[in-house]
Amino acid sequence: MGVIDIRGVYKAYYEPKLNEGRVVLKNINLSISENEFVCVIGPSGCGKTTLLNMIAGFEKPLKGEIFYRDRKILSPGPERAVIFQEYSLLPWMSVQKNVEFSLDRKKYSPKERGKIASEYIEKVKLAGFENSKPNLLSGGMRQRVAIARAFAMQPDVLLMDEPFSSLDEQTRRHLDREILDIWKDEKKTVVLVTHSVEEALLLATRIVLLTPSPGQVFKEWNLPAEKESLSSEQMTAFKNDIIKNLGVCACAKTPVTIDTQE
Repeated sequence: MGVIDIRGVYKAYYEPKLNEGRVVLKNINLSISENEFVCVIGPSGCGKTTLLNMIAGFEKPLKGEIFYRDRKILSPGPERAVIFQEYSLLPWMSVQKNVEFSLDRKKYSPKERGKIASEYIEKVKLAGFENSKPNLLSGGMRQRVAIARAFAMQPDVLLMDEPFSSLDEQTRRHLDREILDIWKDEKKTVVLVTHSVEEALLLATRIVLLTPSPGQVFKEWNLPAEKESLSSEQMTAFKNDIIKNLGVCACAKTPVTIDTQE
């Protein structure tokens, strides 16, 4: 039994113009273990974000079930934090207050909330910007605030939906390494959706490749947490194999539909 168990999950959306349902995920079976860093990759439209949203509890499967520690996921919960593509910060609040806002007021006193927020602001290298508003921060700095806020919640599972896709390559690499450092320190279970093979290779302990829509698990790769243990030749071999399989699974497929008139 994993921290997250996905069992026979299907997801479909209704297409009003066609009067039919389009299946976007088909028979997904995955078990995600304690402290794993799982990266989900695949072509655009294969259902990566939809899968993440179902793990978060924002959407429900058409068929099948998703469990968090043997409890069926029916809605969002504090044990599962999400970092979105958008920065999703409250513009009228400072960096400090944005991070504090995520903390349970019944569980922590104002002093405790301030201390926890400061700790994670420092971890994402934003010390000195506690009183700044989001509009005064760069894109990379705003996403650092979102990372600090998510980790400050002390979730068991962190879900990330391409959080760095809009950033320049240099900033993205810096944030990838910061996420990696915090993950190693915090020992969380992480699921990251990404289009970047390089990002997946840097971060993941397991890479899951989905087929084009309807998304199905096509292949998985297991990697060590300490990438330094791999030679450059081994990393290149992993990268080449992933790219090759991306090409193989991208072969033309007919979308699966559900006739609503039946």
